[in-house]
Amino acid sequence: MTTSSHPSRIEWVGQSCALLRAIAAEFETTLPFKGLTIGTAIHLEPKTIALLMTLRAGGAQLVATGNLNSTQPATVDYLKRQGITVIGGQTTDATTHSGFIDALLDHQPDLLLDNGGDLFARVAERPYGTLLGGTEETTSGRTRLEPMRDAIGLPVLVINDSPIKQFAENRHAVGQSLFESYMRFTNRSTNGKRVNVFGYGACGKGTAACFRNAYSAVSVVDVDPVATLEAHLDGFSTPRPDDAIRSADVIVTVTGSASILTASDLAALKDGVILLNGGHFPHEIDVAGMRADNAVVAAETYADEGIETLVLADGRRIHILGAGHMANLAGSRALGNSVESMDLGFALQARCLERVASRTLDASMCVVPVPGDIDAMVASAYLELHR
Repeated sequence: MTTSSHPSRIEWVGQSCALLRAIAAEFETTLPFKGLTIGTAIHLEPKTIALLMTLRAGGAQLVATGNLNSTQPATVDYLKRQGITVIGGQTTDATTHSGFIDALLDHQPDLLLDNGGDLFARVAERPYGTLLGGTEETTSGRTRLEPMRDAIGLPVLVINDSPIKQFAENRHAVGQSLFESYMRFTNRSTNGKRVNVFGYGACGKGTAACFRNAYSAVSVVDVDPVATLEAHLDGFSTPRPDDAIRSADVIVTVTGSASILTASDLAALKDGVILLNGGHFPHEIDVAGMRADNAVVAAETYADEGIETLVLADGRRIHILGAGHMANLAGSRALGNSVESMDLGFALQARCLERVASRTLDASMCVVPVPGDIDAMVASAYLELHR
């Protein structure tokens, strides 16, 4: 028996991304990005490496930065060893992150891969002539960029609007990873807990299902009466927001909107309630506002666990996971969504960037869903690999 080597999680993830490996092999021949620079602002964690290596196989030069609070140092070190330009590192400071975005755009990349709209929102303010367009990963980013269509004036394909992304990653993988994150942070049971999920889009559906499958009593709140009706018919209780907040042992926000839970909710929150956010931006739970409220007399931080406990004047304790950042990419040993779901989502990214690089799209394709033929191509390729 020979002595085994000790590959890292980065290698494990790369070997697990069968679809991206197949696309990279194709790109080595077709070179769709030859002579082009791709700028990326996306969570820098091991699965992102598999995507960036695929783009580089297609001839791209790469310049990358991360998102708030999700950059993993080992990923940055690996990318730098591969000769990829990485701007900045881990930060929870919005001003510092904004500086990273500016520094990336100073390189004037030909294509942009955005995650939350940071890059294209800045392009709307300071456009440059060589930009061909690019992609946006998230619903939060699409909502942010839609009013800027005229200012951007370039093809931008929204990955999250693909049905594949909706069911493979948002419904299945986000639900699984937020459930895993709750367990990883707290090591507490879900059995019999009253779990309230704010938001019943694809992410909310998966989250509600996973906690129900773990024997929790799950309720759903959504501002959209149609979504709320769907949750009701799916078998979830659908209380009014105030009633949901008062009764919940665990509250999960997955709405894509700001200020879902604020300091004004402190009076209603149950003693010992656990708050976690699954939305892209760390503003669904107004953690700073809660900390500053007069009702809070002390704060206890379990640094290694990523848990903050706010102690209220009446003795109630409110537990916040990951400082309100996206829980599945916060805290210790944050793993994010499953490899297979990201393999599919990042395959969509690679194919959409390939389409934009072909210069066959115009400004009418600004902030629009993934073209249907790309969805079909990616779905067929995945099935062929996994049947």
